[in-house]
Amino acid sequence: MNEMALLLGATLSAGTVLAIAGLGLLLNERAGIINLGAEGMMLVAAIAGFATGVHTGSDALALLAGMAAGALLAAAFGGLVIWFNTNQYATGLALSLFGAGFSAFVGISYTQRQLGERMKFEIPGLADIPFIGPALFKQHPMVYGAMLLTIALAWFLYRSRAGLVLRAVGESPEAAHALGYPVRRIRLAAVMAGGALCGLAGAYLSVIYTPLWVEGMVAGRGWIALALTTFATWRPARVLLGAYLFGGVTMLQFHLQGEGVQIPSQWLTMLPYLATIVVLVLISRNPTWIRVNMPASLGKPFFPGH
Repeated sequence: MNEMALLLGATLSAGTVLAIAGLGLLLNERAGIINLGAEGMMLVAAIAGFATGVHTGSDALALLAGMAAGALLAAAFGGLVIWFNTNQYATGLALSLFGAGFSAFVGISYTQRQLGERMKFEIPGLADIPFIGPALFKQHPMVYGAMLLTIALAWFLYRSRAGLVLRAVGESPEAAHALGYPVRRIRLAAVMAGGALCGLAGAYLSVIYTPLWVEGMVAGRGWIALALTTFATWRPARVLLGAYLFGGVTMLQFHLQGEGVQIPSQWLTMLPYLATIVVLVLISRNPTWIRVNMPASLGKPFFPGH
């Protein structure tokens, strides 16, 4: 029973990285922009956050540094694809490759560095409840923050005027432009906000979840977060549930190894990525369902005045 509680708690913590990044990418795609550079943004944010944490000793500043790094890279990406109309897919891949190389270069001197003593968090009283307490109420505040972010983003998209405008831009930028909305600026704001969330996920990974810096430590989470948006049919609550599903698969491999299950470690390491492929294949069997839920202008350039 105690082991299951620990597995559930670890699932929530692991899923938080994917949830925050996935929500950021969902915000991008709701505005009609697809950013394949999540992996690179998360890596740069991870080293930015870790370096800030090493030099300042402040987790809050480290997370802010990660958000700033993610937003800055997203702004560069947004400028290229929104104003210069470069191909979104190629530009995103270039950003991902740049982030991997740049973070590896900058992080050389931080590989052996360590952060200060990590704080232990728990909610008094609730943390002592059998099973539920260790699983749900001994988490870092960022875990609960991801849940609140999901609720806030759902409210923003479906209950606020600004969210309605954002979705309109993602569905028909020409119509939004005809009504007088600054489509390009709205898209850039969405891209930067999404980049900031990807940056927050990267910094959380290196500062809170691990906490250490290793080259390539994001290890494909950016791609899984990208797949999550399709898996969730562009709905925030489903992104959160999908993140916990993939987080659970990730933690399951460590649990099985700890139990001494005689399966090659390479096969266990493959589990999260195999699950991602299986889910995408299942979803792709119904293209009509994807087309109905997908923002109509996703990945398409917008030329004002044409």
